[in-house]
Amino acid sequence: LLWLCYLIFVHISPCVPWCAAVKVKHGHVSCQTPRGERNKNVLGTRCKIHCKTGYEMHGSSEILCMASKQWSGNYACREVRCPKLAMPSNGGYKCSDGSYFNSRCQFFCSPGYTLRGDLSASCQSSRTWSGGNSMCVDVDPPVIKCPNIKEKTAEPGKLTAKVTWDTPEGKDTADGILTDVILKGKPSGSHFPEGNHKLSYTVSDRAENKATCRFNVRVRVRRCTPLSVPDNGCMKCDSAGDNYGATCEFRCLGGYELRGSAARVCQFNMEWSGLETSCAPMNINVGVRSAAALLDQFYEKRRILIISAPSAANHYYRFQMTNLQHAQCGLDLRHVTVIELVGVYPAQIGRISHRLIPPGLALQLRLLLQLSQNSFNMVLLDKQGVDKQRYTFPITAAEIFTTIDTFPLRTEEATLQKEAGQSC
Repeated sequence: LLWLCYLIFVHISPCVPWCAAVKVKHGHVSCQTPRGERNKNVLGTRCKIHCKTGYEMHGSSEILCMASKQWSGNYACREVRCPKLAMPSNGGYKCSDGSYFNSRCQFFCSPGYTLRGDLSASCQSSRTWSGGNSMCVDVDPPVIKCPNIKEKTAEPGKLTAKVTWDTPEGKDTADGILTDVILKGKPSGSHFPEGNHKLSYTVSDRAENKATCRFNVRVRVRRCTPLSVPDNGCMKCDSAGDNYGATCEFRCLGGYELRGSAARVCQFNMEWSGLETSCAPMNINVGVRSAAALLDQFYEKRRILIISAPSAANHYYRFQMTNLQHAQCGLDLRHVTVIELVGVYPAQIGRISHRLIPPGLALQLRLLLQLSQNSFNMVLLDKQGVDKQRYTFPITAAEIFTTIDTFPLRTEEATLQKEAGQSC
């Protein structure tokens, strides 16, 4: 027994190093010996392992030097590693040292997307990231370019123009997908009236960002200086009456002759064709040699009511002329000229209003129209010189007007006169 105690005293002295020296990479150790020995690895020494910031303990944080000359546990300081960062949609990140302690990760977004949230994140000693709430959002509007200003001139006789253009194609700066392309205004290929028309296209992407472009359509109508209605006449124009290709037709009232152009057209140079139109009083030439030449002066211009009587004292004649004197406006409105043939040859005379017809010419008229010089009779000729009605006794002006108003040409005349505001 004394021998065994001697051996223990000699070989296991507390002052003698017993376990291997403790070495901690990326950390340090603090040890406490049983009796405060200088050597920190004697039997019974207790050591606590401490890791540097950014490193964490793996194994035992406290070890004991045992009689077997072994420490009671394994230990190591290993670098802290954070969990993998979530990859933002439509973006990514780039790290300085992966997911290890103090690694700094910078976030970025794909073209067309903008970063929202943290610009970067760092791996901390607590094994958590300092940031990472980042996302890439599409905030940029799409791109769209409208056509240039479209100018068009209306074709002859028209007040509109057909305008076409290529539908613009929008482009999304992010994923390239557009959900809507909306046109405000008439579509391509439409007929646009004169003036300036504002149109726009609006496109939307999947993030509901919108972009709008605008352009104008200008339609021009070439116009001439508006024509005036001639005095004692009427004018009828098609289309707008003064636009390129419009035609204006003129007519004169009964008893007036058209001077200048019967129709004028607005030309491309915005000038009217033909000559200025006017209506001049008819100048009846009673010095002609034949009845036919006299009547030709009225052709397509006036209707003629010829009254023949054996004398100015004839009862029928006096009654007829008195009745017509109160109806002069109605006669003028219906383009009627009254020719009087009174008396028996060679004492007969003729008269158109205040102009006298020579006896010889008056006789020719009676012979041409087969009018008796011995009794009262009347004949109504239309504007083509056609014998329309004969009378052997006086009639009222109203009856004459009723007859004339049945003529086809008179219907058109009445319409024009109504438009021109001409009435009795």
